[in-house]
Amino acid sequence: MLADVAMKPPVALLMYATDDPAHVSFWPFATYSPEYQATRWAVQNGAALRFIDLPASWRLAPSEPAPSMDAQDEQSAAAPDASPTAPIEAPSAQMTLERDPIGALALAAGYEDGESWWRDVVEENPEPGPVFAAIADAMSALRDAASAPEGFEAAREAHMRLEISKATKQTEGPVAVVCGAWHVPALQSKASATADRALLKGAPKQKIAATWAPWTSPRLAFSSGYRAGVTAPGWCQHLWDTPRSAAATRWLARIAASLREREHLVSTASLIEAERLAYALAALRDRPAPGFEELRDAAISCLCFGEPLLWHTLSQELLFGSDVGAIPHNVPLAPLLEDLQREQKRVRLKPEALERELSLDLRSDSGLDRSTLLHRLSLLGVPWGKLTDVGKSRGTFRERWTLRWEPEYAVALVENLIHGPTIAQAAAGKVSARYGEAANLQALAELVFQSLTAQLPPAVETGIELIERRAGQTSDCAELLSSLPALADAVRYGQAREINAAQLSSLVKRILVEGALTLPYAVRHLDAAAASAIRGVINAADKSTALIDLNEDERATWRGALRAITDDPQAAPLIAGVAARLLYAAEELAPEDAALLLSRALSPGRSIADAAGFFEGFFEGAGEL
Repeated sequence: MLADVAMKPPVALLMYATDDPAHVSFWPFATYSPEYQATRWAVQNGAALRFIDLPASWRLAPSEPAPSMDAQDEQSAAAPDASPTAPIEAPSAQMTLERDPIGALALAAGYEDGESWWRDVVEENPEPGPVFAAIADAMSALRDAASAPEGFEAAREAHMRLEISKATKQTEGPVAVVCGAWHVPALQSKASATADRALLKGAPKQKIAATWAPWTSPRLAFSSGYRAGVTAPGWCQHLWDTPRSAAATRWLARIAASLREREHLVSTASLIEAERLAYALAALRDRPAPGFEELRDAAISCLCFGEPLLWHTLSQELLFGSDVGAIPHNVPLAPLLEDLQREQKRVRLKPEALERELSLDLRSDSGLDRSTLLHRLSLLGVPWGKLTDVGKSRGTFRERWTLRWEPEYAVALVENLIHGPTIAQAAAGKVSARYGEAANLQALAELVFQSLTAQLPPAVETGIELIERRAGQTSDCAELLSSLPALADAVRYGQAREINAAQLSSLVKRILVEGALTLPYAVRHLDAAAASAIRGVINAADKSTALIDLNEDERATWRGALRAITDDPQAAPLIAGVAARLLYAAEELAPEDAALLLSRALSPGRSIADAAGFFEGFFEGAGEL
């Protein structure tokens, strides 16, 4: 499948335990990955091909911690360990030899990092062939100075030796091995097969399923957490696609094109000077040719007028790229992708690359099912559909969406396998994880609302319990009131969902009363910034009271708090103006009383700042009125 012509890297081999699909690991491949090119050559030429690293059944067994999305040396036919996995602190440190052997060689050669050294010596060397024997000798010396591998690493090298031995016995002719440079001496050594089998005795058994998933070029970088990645995937792809003699010129041309697209002026003369400077920098730094650092520095000087900030506006696009891989139609899909296809077929929603509008009536089964799927995907970070006029649709039986499917959404779904194997389970799992990260009542309330719209009753119940517990532990007025908008929406929206909102309604009323009782004290002696912040909280809370079925006592408690603020000379003038406006709009403040309040607030005895604060609060959003 990897060599299929319909397979478009970057793609990732996805392995997961069949009895626990959340236990998953990825092995990414780029076009320029040695493993990918070796695979294509072998398939095209009819050569036997096999992975030789430890099986995924060992890596994903319950007794072993699951590797994250870092595949340094985790691919059985791995790329050379060319990239440093940690900053180099001390050249002589044992850790440097074992974790970053290439970095140790780079330091000896006068380089700051192993990535730059490997690019000069191997990747961008016009004739790198003889270098590999020297690197193998260097690795032997480094391994002699380091401690012998133990545990997992020792098992890996034992398994690889046994697989190579098996291949040499089954094959007439040469056997080629693609592996990390660090492992070369170990794989060439005359180790005892009996000793290697003893190391692998008792290997854990775990049923494994495998598939391919589209990947993205930014996820091939170190910064994405992929330890075997590269510093600049976009640059590596450029080198692969471009004749070596034209690499610098065409890279600068790409930078110029990006700048011109952003309406910056880039002259041909500036491009010529940039290329000259790049070659001069390479000579000063003893590099055989300009790398992306030299071209970057030259571009900043000659094309960006010395402004690094201008370079940063296009560096992400250039250095990391935006490529998304594609997989053939006959590839068995990961559980979440399979479930998505089932759900798309069930609710009759076809993914399309073009934007289209979708209006849903939540009173119909089909409308509710479609809405539920789109909300669950949003929770998983897959915005296939985006709600339009959100403020108007909340609390009603109609939703309007804009739909557009992007290829990278498949990658996002694969990444959510850690939360569950189906859309519903993964959405619930992700909400549960986010509950643990919620820092205040507002965050919890938003999650409860999202859980309700996604039809996740257990998650809603869990969230309500957490809110009740948090509300009972805090006396922070702003925190209490800031949770009301989302909770009030949830109560009203619950009418269109198959969820009993009675418990939620009772909780909202309790929080409103608690917030109202503390509000008059919370707005005293505030500076301008604090008053401005709580003004938004009070406005939003008052709007929420219109969505909640309050009894007379509950409504009176809220308005009594507002009235107490208007009568309190210690209340922030801005908030006093807000409270007066809200009472006036609710016809709880007679026109003559409002006039009297304004007269007092704007009297010559008040400071200009206090008068202005009350005026702003009272007339906010009501200029025409």
